[in-house]
Amino acid sequence: MNTQYSDAVQTAREYYNSEDADNFYYIVWGGEDIHIGLYESDTEPIADASRRTVRHMAGKIQNIDKQSKVIDLGAGYGGSMRYLAKTHGCHCVALNLSEVENERDRQMNAEQGLDKLIDVVDGDFTALPYEDNSFDVAWSQDAFLHSGDRVKVLEEVARVLKPGGEIIFTDPMQADDCPEGVLDPILARIHLDTLGSPGFYREQLKKLGFEEIEFENLSHQLCNHYGRVLRELESREAELRDKQVSSDYIERMKKGLNHWIEGGKQGHLAWGILHFRKK
Repeated sequence: MNTQYSDAVQTAREYYNSEDADNFYYIVWGGEDIHIGLYESDTEPIADASRRTVRHMAGKIQNIDKQSKVIDLGAGYGGSMRYLAKTHGCHCVALNLSEVENERDRQMNAEQGLDKLIDVVDGDFTALPYEDNSFDVAWSQDAFLHSGDRVKVLEEVARVLKPGGEIIFTDPMQADDCPEGVLDPILARIHLDTLGSPGFYREQLKKLGFEEIEFENLSHQLCNHYGRVLRELESREAELRDKQVSSDYIERMKKGLNHWIEGGKQGHLAWGILHFRKK
């Protein structure tokens, strides 16, 4: 085990570095984005809905231009930072714990002529390798859940953001009124003890000196997304097997997706866009 990572982070790192997970996410999501999408229909491509999330979030950032520095915490394949770099010309850091995903990210940045604007960094968002007040914007999509210490993640965000800087992020969360124990199947599947909640993030960021700009509650899209991913998995199962995604992984993924869908339908899960400014 790499001792620089906590148990929770190391578990996530090993998972996303696995051939099964890398091939699954790259094939099913389309290679740019691996996060929850904003769906306008039940049949549209996952990649289109996921890119709509990026555009929608980017449109909320109030101060971003060519002079801005942005850090993506848990960047996956880096599609969000490519979008911001192309759209605004800003300098981006794509920090991510999976070396396998990061290699794909670097290759795509080079192919699209964006490697001068985007630094891809192997790292953990509980220990950011940057000075205080280094960034204008902190961005994250569906990554904070993998941390064993979300308070530390937010403290690191507060440290590296400049005064007036913004954090905008999404995360699969438990609802504020979620009964105890009902999410145990989900937590066991992703090897976590807890999920964050909207109330948790709002309270912690307030304690750290942030003012809330908006929480856009889009929890219905969580069910839409995991349902869409499950259907895509089932329809492309033969292709995934041909690409060396194991039968065991596929069956576990089906089971896990059904847990997320059921938790969402029961109102026990939450998802949306949280947007705050550092005072």
